[in-house]
Amino acid sequence: MSEQAGNPATTPVRESAGTEPGGETGGGTGGEERRRPALSPSRAADFKQCPLLYRFRAVDRLPEAPSPAALRGTLVHAVLERLFDLPAAERVQARAKGLVGAVWAEIAAEAPEIVAAVLADLRRAGEDPDLPGPEDPLPGWLASAESLLDTYFALEDPRSVEPQSRELLVETELSSGVPLRGYLDRLDVDGEGGLRIVDYKTGAAPREAAEARALFQMKFYALALLELRGAVPEQLRLVYLGAGGEELTYRPEAGELRRFQRILEAIWAAIREADRTGDFRPRRGPGCGWCAHRGLCPAWDGSPPPYPGWPELRTAHEGATAKPRPGGAVAGAAGVGSRAEAGAAGPAHGDAHGHGASSAA
Repeated sequence: MSEQAGNPATTPVRESAGTEPGGETGGGTGGEERRRPALSPSRAADFKQCPLLYRFRAVDRLPEAPSPAALRGTLVHAVLERLFDLPAAERVQARAKGLVGAVWAEIAAEAPEIVAAVLADLRRAGEDPDLPGPEDPLPGWLASAESLLDTYFALEDPRSVEPQSRELLVETELSSGVPLRGYLDRLDVDGEGGLRIVDYKTGAAPREAAEARALFQMKFYALALLELRGAVPEQLRLVYLGAGGEELTYRPEAGELRRFQRILEAIWAAIREADRTGDFRPRRGPGCGWCAHRGLCPAWDGSPPPYPGWPELRTAHEGATAKPRPGGAVAGAAGVGSRAEAGAAGPAHGDAHGHGASSAA
């Protein structure tokens, strides 16, 4: 979805945890163009959680069908984006709910096989042996999306907001040569030029571990904007629409973002080293319970396919020269694993959505 105003012709389905901007990660068919590898918030979190999961999504690009919750996240995000195409006075609750059917029709037309799989999951989850046949789960599922929109209106009046950008693709390269790529749900700019990053989450407000992952994502975006615009965002705002709704806000500082940069550099160095050796090790944890790739994971007695290599990654770094900032250094392969693991977060809490579950390698 473009950050430009005007109704998009279609609503891209980027909910699968394996899909990212540019088509260089999982869920692809192999025939689509692969852009230069880059680090995104979701894939960086994947590598911290489980290097093998990262490989399956970023290198092997194994398909993952979105869950009903994830597809609902796509729907709600698209409705909120479309809402801001309307004149301010028309951004009311009834109008937002009226968009649900139209946006859902676009999603169903663009990705019928994904929609069919999700509806089958809903039917299986709602099967009642005492009924002659499964009831149609779609009306109730769409109503649950409308309920999330009700929560949004309880938290914010969109008539009072004029975002500068929506679904904004941010791409930059750190001085150390680490490429960053990600999508922002919304970027607001105040009258004095102050930046506010807004991210919608269609799940409930998270517990501590998942909150750390969400904040990791927001710091990633803040660092990218610092690189691109030379200004630290005034506020990072997470808007949780599940379980009654809640807002979490954070004010980053330049020094903190530069320290965070070193974490990203360490993760990227560890990814490159894993590609060099082909050693993307599995790491068991809570996320294994809903991982789509357990059957291929050695930690669960599975066997992964032979490592195909990642020539795009190696080509992107041929002849590259790191340019560390004063007072810092580019992280090398030695000792990187422990640094990356130190901040490891668990799986995301609540629904995933296309940027965040957002952007590149």
